[in-house]
Amino acid sequence: MSGPVGIEVSAGIVEAGWIDCNGHMNVAYYVLAFDRAVDDFWSRLGITSEYIETTRGSTFAVENHITWQRELNLDEPYQVTTQIIAYDEKRIHQFQRMYHQEKKYLAATAEWMNLHVDLESRRVTKWPASVLDKLRHYSALQKGLAAPVEAGRQMRIASPLYAMDRGAAGG
Repeated sequence: MSGPVGIEVSAGIVEAGWIDCNGHMNVAYYVLAFDRAVDDFWSRLGITSEYIETTRGSTFAVENHITWQRELNLDEPYQVTTQIIAYDEKRIHQFQRMYHQEKKYLAATAEWMNLHVDLESRRVTKWPASVLDKLRHYSALQKGLAAPVEAGRQMRIASPLYAMDRGAAGG
């Protein structure tokens, strides 16, 4: 790999409170770091606390999928990049990668589907033109990037000893 893929949106250090009984960064804190990176990207789009307060518009996550590739340990620096997979007038599908900032290896990925929401009605609503303009801008910056291999990946066991019948009605 030649280096991080996508738009760098966030960076940090693995904190002592993030280490679990296995001696590495706990899964919950990967989600926290990725979520903070979403907020950092939103700021670039103009979705800030001021935006939320004045327009009463915000975003809600409706789906998320994480993959873990390699461990991160105490005090190790990381960076998060984002890649826009798709967006429409109300939604964004984005893909994040977390890298060890010094060694440049891929530590984890996160895939998100977020909706733009009117906080008064609690309904999905259209992005304002200013956000759509910035989405177009950031999408143009990633021309030539391949779709992430992990995006849309289904969780499954290739040759299970047991597999639930997905067609069966719930009880």
